[in-house]
Amino acid sequence: MKVIVSTLNAKYIHTCLALRYLKSFAEPEFPVEIKEYTIKEPTMSIVTDLYAQTPDVLGFSCYIWNIEQTIPVIKMLKKVKPELKIVLGGPEVSYDVAYWLERIPEVDFIVVGEGEETFKHLLQEIHSSQKYHLVFGLAYRNKQGRPVINPPRPKLDLNTIPSPFRFEEDLPHLAKRITYVETSRGCPFSCQFCLSSIEVGVRYFNIDRMKEELLFLIRNGAKLIKFVDRTFNIKRDYAMEMFQFLIDNHQGCVFQFEITADIMRPEVIQFLNEHAPEGIFRFEIGVQSTNDITNELVRRKQNFKKLARNVNMIRDGGKITQHLDLIAGLPEEDYNSFRKTFNDVFALEPDELQLGFLKMLRGTGLRERASDHGYVYMDHAPYEILQNNVLPFDDIVRIKRVEDVLEKYWNAHRMDHTVKYLTQYEFDTPFDFFQEFGDYWDSRGWAKIGHQLEDLFRRLYEFLTQRRTRRLQVIEGLMKYDYLIRHKHKPRTTWWEPKLDKSSRKAYIKLLTDKPEKVSREFVQLGLSEQELHKHTMMELLDFDLGLYLAAGKVRLQPTLLIVYYHPKQDTVAFFCAPAEHFRSEKYA
Repeated sequence: MKVIVSTLNAKYIHTCLALRYLKSFAEPEFPVEIKEYTIKEPTMSIVTDLYAQTPDVLGFSCYIWNIEQTIPVIKMLKKVKPELKIVLGGPEVSYDVAYWLERIPEVDFIVVGEGEETFKHLLQEIHSSQKYHLVFGLAYRNKQGRPVINPPRPKLDLNTIPSPFRFEEDLPHLAKRITYVETSRGCPFSCQFCLSSIEVGVRYFNIDRMKEELLFLIRNGAKLIKFVDRTFNIKRDYAMEMFQFLIDNHQGCVFQFEITADIMRPEVIQFLNEHAPEGIFRFEIGVQSTNDITNELVRRKQNFKKLARNVNMIRDGGKITQHLDLIAGLPEEDYNSFRKTFNDVFALEPDELQLGFLKMLRGTGLRERASDHGYVYMDHAPYEILQNNVLPFDDIVRIKRVEDVLEKYWNAHRMDHTVKYLTQYEFDTPFDFFQEFGDYWDSRGWAKIGHQLEDLFRRLYEFLTQRRTRRLQVIEGLMKYDYLIRHKHKPRTTWWEPKLDKSSRKAYIKLLTDKPEKVSREFVQLGLSEQELHKHTMMELLDFDLGLYLAAGKVRLQPTLLIVYYHPKQDTVAFFCAPAEHFRSEKYA
């Protein structure tokens, strides 16, 4: 009996941990092959490939991001191979099971909830007596075609699951793809928009076993490991021991965790700030809303004051990248309330701020009580809301414009200094900047066309010019600085017309070669020749003292020469500023 488990990942770099658990638990009694695709691949291409493998049993792991793309694959396969046994599992099909059996008649079985033991038992029954009523956690159709949903299966002892990380076929790809790891299952919280809240209690894998697994992955080339524990730091001693282990053994690998920030003790953060190498830890922190009424309605316990304190401590430590999440559309959070939530969280200056929209997931309490708040949402996955009793569709559309430019101009870190200046000095609040710019972006039709890096700068400058923004010369200077330092090599083009013509640039280069001390001691130490300055530097005259602004946040209008040096061998960039008046008396300038 040939068994294949498959899924459609969102991207090639993603991997499906669930499939590897199924394989590890079913073998050696039932050899299992893993076939992964992406949601971008043509249906016919996936069907052709799976058909060529000649499976007898084919399982699909289903999520909100792939279910609609998986269904056509299932239907086509069943047409050309009707004897094939098709099994579904995963969070998307573990709720409203009768609906899925009715909607997809081509499906023979659905594994509900935790799947390892159920899937193996199902394979045993398919291979032998076919007494499917004995398989706890299974749904299927009886001989009359009516849905049968067996009683749920007791929770598995996690330490009885063989390792899902040591398959030979995975090892060559560890450095190129994301590796997902879990040290626990379950969540202690009861957030009504989240499926994790449904499972009561938290179960842990043995920590010594997990250390061995992680060391194996690191030694075999894993570069990015994402822990999928819903709250990694809920068990403080376990988390601290794991942090210390990863600090001692990281070998350059990066680790991402989902953290509940308001329960993290300051001494834990202090330990990480002192001992963690910079850049190896990434924290994903779900804030979702700072509206107390909203949090109470979704049964979400959150102390934002403590959360903000801890996020600030982590940021000030400079060691850990932080990704903060917001959800628009939660109960009783109207446009103005969400604006406040956004500004509260943006003030924490996260490295990334993800603005998502509420998804009414099957099985969640919020979906069951959708009528209480007038929710209207998409019929099919991802079940994103369209409106509710306090947030009309018009406001959803407006907030989506905020999300669009937030991704391009903050999360992508294309012009951090410019955006910080704009949000602090030129707009009433950060949200107002992203909203106003998002509205302008949409009105110009830019959402429908692509963009290069230069386009992003030109479009922001057009928007700022059109609205007659104050101190545009300062903003323009910051934009030029952001553009130049973003490159590792000297850019061939710029988005602006340089103020220095060829003869002026040549004169400055001559001066900088002869008298580098007019810039700084650090510039002198570079010892650059005329040829090197021509080949590896960019220069621009700014209308304000960039160095003072970067050091102290103060704006002083003073013509300044900006020099950006691109090291040809180290792929690094360095910048230098000097008052233009230092060069006025010189014959070269």
